[in-house]
Amino acid sequence: MKNDYILTIAGSDILSGGGLQADLATFSQYRLFAFVAQTCMTSVEEGQLEVIPTDLTVFKKQLKSLAGIPFSVIKIGLLPTEEIAAAVLDFIKQQAAAKIVLDPVLVFKENSDKEVADMRAILRDFFPYVTAVTPNLHEAEILSGQSIRNLADMQNAAYFLYQMGIESVVIKGGTRLASPLATDIVYDGENMQEFSTPLLNHNNNGAGCTFAASIAAQLAFGSNLPEAVKKAKAFVYHAITHANEYGVVPYYGEK
Repeated sequence: MKNDYILTIAGSDILSGGGLQADLATFSQYRLFAFVAQTCMTSVEEGQLEVIPTDLTVFKKQLKSLAGIPFSVIKIGLLPTEEIAAAVLDFIKQQAAAKIVLDPVLVFKENSDKEVADMRAILRDFFPYVTAVTPNLHEAEILSGQSIRNLADMQNAAYFLYQMGIESVVIKGGTRLASPLATDIVYDGENMQEFSTPLLNHNNNGAGCTFAASIAAQLAFGSNLPEAVKKAKAFVYHAITHANEYGVVPYYGEK
């Protein structure tokens, strides 16, 4: 049983490998009716990514347009400024019936240390309202302030983030650990669970966005979080196997 209405609050990826394009492609695979509030545009010049935030007044108008829709799940991606993040926080506070998946896109080479620290502070303000946060290892390091080099470090970071008031923590291991497996962990305050798939030698650009969007879609279908993560991991594994030079391709098959 599902509520078809799902929302992504995310930036546009000009190359369509990640961002709102990956979210909408994923939601489409799940036959969900997807809405979007666009936080930014992007461009690429000489290999450098530029993020152009949506005008704050325009962005707030987008959120106001969506305020009366009964979303089952809201997935939050790139929030390029503190002001846009604050507007999103105000919005989700009014969406008590929706489950919230926060994918904290924090790692951009052009961000200064102060900008990252400021965004970390405001994202932590989201935690009491979030069903699951889905950082990769670097983002988990930034949010927790801890170094992560192995599975035990991932678990310690998950404990730390959970203690900050979040309902559940999903840390994506990706390719940074010295292991032939891509291992993710899920912690809900009681159980620490691991989910692993073999590492693939394919382009995985956009895999994090697709993973978080797939988790959000599974929650819309009524899955509990561990079940949602397990199915989302399989979904992304198949998507990476079909990746082109720009990013992963959501895989139409078993959900």
